[in-house]
Amino acid sequence: MSVDLKTRYLGMELKNPLIAGPTPLTGHVDKLKELEEAGVAAVCLPSLFEEQIHHDEAEAAKLAEQAEGFAEAASFFPEMQIYNTGPDKYLETVKEAKAALKIPVFASLNGYTAGGWVRYAKMMQDAGADALELNVYDVPTQVDASAADIESRCLKLVSNVKEAISIPLAVKISPFFSSLVNMSKSLKEAGADGLICFNRFMQPDINLDEMKIEPSIELSQSAELRLPLRWIGILKGRVELSLGGTCGVHTNNDVVKLLLAGSDAVMLASSILRHGTGYPSMLLASLSDWMEKNDYASIEQLKGSMSQLNSAEPEKYERANYMKALVNYTTTNK
Repeated sequence: MSVDLKTRYLGMELKNPLIAGPTPLTGHVDKLKELEEAGVAAVCLPSLFEEQIHHDEAEAAKLAEQAEGFAEAASFFPEMQIYNTGPDKYLETVKEAKAALKIPVFASLNGYTAGGWVRYAKMMQDAGADALELNVYDVPTQVDASAADIESRCLKLVSNVKEAISIPLAVKISPFFSSLVNMSKSLKEAGADGLICFNRFMQPDINLDEMKIEPSIELSQSAELRLPLRWIGILKGRVELSLGGTCGVHTNNDVVKLLLAGSDAVMLASSILRHGTGYPSMLLASLSDWMEKNDYASIEQLKGSMSQLNSAEPEKYERANYMKALVNYTTTNK
C-alpha cells in the first residue's frame, strides 16, 4: 500500500508533515539544501530577535548623531523609517534560501513587546518568506504585571505583526497560560493562522567555579514530548488554527504520536542537531512503514484520530490520567 504523506499547514499543502525548525543549521543555505534533499517539507530560519533589531538601530542612531555638524556625512543616513538598519544579513538569507530551495521557507521573529521593530515582519515577507513564525518568548518578572496584562501584551504583538503582513502567521507560545484553550482562541482572533506548541525556554545555570549565572543549552529528549502532545490533543478541533508540534521530537514514534494527537506539522530541531541534516529521510521512511503496517492510507486520516475529541477515553487528557499514572507506578514498583 502506498501512503499519502501530504498535510495542510497554515493554509498550504506540504508534501509531508516534517519541518526543519529554527536552529543554527537553518541559518546556512548549504544546510537548508541538505535538509531539502533529506525530505523535509519546509524549513524555518533561526529567529531574528527583537533585541538584535533594537541594538542595531541604536548603533545606527549613534553614527547618525556623530555625523551631525557634517552636512556631507549626514546625507549618508536616510530616514530610520525607510532605511533597513537592522540585520541585513537575515533578509539576504531569506532571499538566498528562496532562490535555492523548492520547498517553503519560513522566517522567524522572536520578541515579546509591540513596537516599531515589528516592521521587520513585512521586510521578511518582501524578501520572499512563505510564512512567518512569531516566537513569543516572555519571562515576566514585574511584580505588578497581572496575567491579563501579559496576555494582552502577547495579543497586541500578534495583532500588530499580522497587520504588517499578508503571508500566514504561526505563533509559538509557552504552555504557561492560565487558560491555554481560551488563549489559543484569543490568538486566533488576534490574527494567528497557526499555533506551535511549545516554546522551549533556555534556563540559566549557576557556574560554581566562576560564581556567575550563565546560559545553559541542552538538547531536548523524547520525554519532553508529553507536554505538547497533551495540549495539541486537547486543542485539536476546539480552535480553528493549524497546529504544529515541537520539543522532544526524536524518533518515528514521536512523530506518529504528535500526528495522532492532532498536529498538522511536526518541527524537528534537537534531533537534526544531534543526528545531522540527513536524519529526516530516516524518519520519513519509518513513518511510511508504520502507516502501512497500521493501515493508514494518508496523513489526513491519521491526524487527530486520537485527540481528546476523538478519543474513547477523553478524560485521560485531564486529571483522571494523573491518578491512573500514580496507581500504575505504585503497583509496578512494589
